[in-house]
Amino acid sequence: MRRLGRGEQALSTDHQTPTNENSASSDVRPSSDVRLGVFAALGAYGVWGVFPLLFKMLDGVSPTLIVAHRVVWSLIFVGGILQWQGRMGEVRAALRDRKVLSIIGLSAAFLALNWLVFIWAVGAGRVLEISLGYFLNPLVNVAFGMAFLGEKQNRWQWVAIVLAIVAVGVQSVGLGAFPIASITMAFSFGFYGFLRKTVSVGSAPGLFIETLLMLPIALLYIGYIILNSGMGVHGDPKLMSYLVLTGPITAGALLLFAFAARQLRLTTLGMFQYIAPTMHFLTAIYIFHEPLNTVQLISFVMIWVSLGIYTMDSLGSRQKLKIRNATNG
Repeated sequence: MRRLGRGEQALSTDHQTPTNENSASSDVRPSSDVRLGVFAALGAYGVWGVFPLLFKMLDGVSPTLIVAHRVVWSLIFVGGILQWQGRMGEVRAALRDRKVLSIIGLSAAFLALNWLVFIWAVGAGRVLEISLGYFLNPLVNVAFGMAFLGEKQNRWQWVAIVLAIVAVGVQSVGLGAFPIASITMAFSFGFYGFLRKTVSVGSAPGLFIETLLMLPIALLYIGYIILNSGMGVHGDPKLMSYLVLTGPITAGALLLFAFAARQLRLTTLGMFQYIAPTMHFLTAIYIFHEPLNTVQLISFVMIWVSLGIYTMDSLGSRQKLKIRNATNG
């Protein structure tokens, strides 16, 4: 299992963690490739940012049923892409490796939990908690690096981590309860990203296998709902079209991200990760009109400051490393 660099620790945002697909990229790329990578990154994080709007259109549909359909249609769409690209061999190789399969099976469980809580939070009018969770996620990744990989943090990075912990406490006061949805979002995706970094399986083949492993449960649940409650949403063309759309929009964002990860440096890509939670925050306030009291706002400001501290410190460390390498070279 390889050691994660600081740039990689900062990455991930329902969404998505760079895997080995980006590890071969170099620091020197044609400007056209970088430009395309920027557009792809904007597209990926932009799509993730509008997920609350999509799932809000399915208001009234059980979150579990939405996840089940998301599994089915993601599998179909990603499978078609992989078949077209001639990459099903990657899937077969992973399926033959018991260790890889067991890790992907565990990552699939965390992904399903992340999807379920995200969709539930949208329906429950708690998109602000989703936003907080994804703002926390980079710092959760840092904590995982410390806990599981023995990574050391400097003084400024510790300041950022402690400030984030205090912010969660402040958010609890503002909500009047512990922000369980935020913490679940951050840690479920943190574990998901950590597990996916430990296997040499690309983003798209990995998602295909994850949804393939979830498929039996998804189909059984859909069948159970139809048998016990009738066609319901399955007889509504509009709602069914939204359910089908969850597949290509999920896979499409992932494919855009995978392309961007190959064209951009990890540090550059990391700068885009705040787009989605920022869009979630603005959507919650200005479109869904969720209440935001002063204490909650202070919590968000503390998180933004902690992320700013950590990001600037990481950029400074990278710049010092480049200067040192140039000097030694």
